[in-house]
Amino acid sequence: MSKSSERVSRRHDHARCIRRAVSAAEEVCTRRKVSLTPLRKRVLEIVWRAHEPIGAYQILAEIAKDREKAGPPTVYRALEFLQDAGLVHRLDALNAFVGCDHPAEGHAAQFLICSKCHRVAEIEDPALTRALGERARSSGFRFESGAVEIKGLCDDCAAGGDQ
Repeated sequence: MSKSSERVSRRHDHARCIRRAVSAAEEVCTRRKVSLTPLRKRVLEIVWRAHEPIGAYQILAEIAKDREKAGPPTVYRALEFLQDAGLVHRLDALNAFVGCDHPAEGHAAQFLICSKCHRVAEIEDPALTRALGERARSSGFRFESGAVEIKGLCDDCAAGGDQ
């Protein structure tokens, strides 16, 4: 278990957290009239179980334990569905996925990513989103995706003195 997972495990009941994420996903899917298939649900559970960014091939390795023939396209299709439904976020900086803390609300999330341990904190600052949108419009751009990824050091890594 990584330092990031240990930190989260002290704060969270993992099973409860996964149940809450799946329940929210079921509500979102019902409202949007889309299906949370068993595979999509399993991928969502794996993303939430990690409590840290997880790559598609790590997810595939977990899925392969349950299914005989699971290939990368299977996982990528499930992840694409979960992203489109607002249930997970893709972190481009890490080429990994994290569960969305606010799936019922459409939002442009901001992520703080520790460049050492890869701990991720999702923040949602409407003022920052508005400011970025205004600056984009004044520069002749429109958002296609609103995720902002900021790299730095988490408190634990910064306290360790390694930069």
